[in-house]
Amino acid sequence: MKVTLFITCIGDVVYGARVGQSVVEVLERAGCTVDFPEAQTCCGQPAFNSGYHREASKAARHQIKVLEEAEVIVTPSGSCAGMLREYPHLLQDDPVWKPRAEAVAAKTYEFSQFLVDVLGVTDLGASFPKKATYHTSCHMTRILGVKNAPMQLLEHVDGLEFEMLPYKEQCCGFGGTFSVKMLPISEQMVDDKVTHIMETGAEVLIGADLGCLMNIGGRLERLGHPVEVRHIAEVLNAREGVAHGN
Repeated sequence: MKVTLFITCIGDVVYGARVGQSVVEVLERAGCTVDFPEAQTCCGQPAFNSGYHREASKAARHQIKVLEEAEVIVTPSGSCAGMLREYPHLLQDDPVWKPRAEAVAAKTYEFSQFLVDVLGVTDLGASFPKKATYHTSCHMTRILGVKNAPMQLLEHVDGLEFEMLPYKEQCCGFGGTFSVKMLPISEQMVDDKVTHIMETGAEVLIGADLGCLMNIGGRLERLGHPVEVRHIAEVLNAREGVAHGN
């Protein structure tokens, strides 16, 4: 299967080679070929969440033009996959763009969702002998409805000692522009999340949404907690506890 990779803004600017390379290598190991359209940009989620739907529509139309020829679209961020799934609603009053938006939305998948639900792959031969916990992101579970796929993949990682994160369903406080507009509340929320992570005794925090990982990772570092933050693709691409793409 030919996969078109939508890397996302945070994936490109913040995590770059670390996550992108791991995503590509895992997909190739699963039998896919990967295409990367260089004209891709932001999905429009920051504008959409802030109520600027006209500006978000402009970004959506551009992304549709870039991605609509793809066989399947895969992204390492649940929230951005959710935004592409939102395009038909965003463009519902445009008779020309709505059908194109529906076509793009229908073939868009979050990374772990694609591996498990489309390819039927759960064991990628990964080895990551560390104690870890997993953050369940809001958009991925509530918008995409993806809950089990990450766990099914992590269950097959050799050597991984997994601890369930207390109150895992609670938001980390990022929420895109929420963390900027509501900084004091956002800070309290991420502090709660960090407290629960430390309760697990985990060496590594794993997640499937880059915005959440950036937010939590930044707070962990600021508070001086030596917990690694890894995207699930890095763990699935790891051998003997070393994630590729560093």
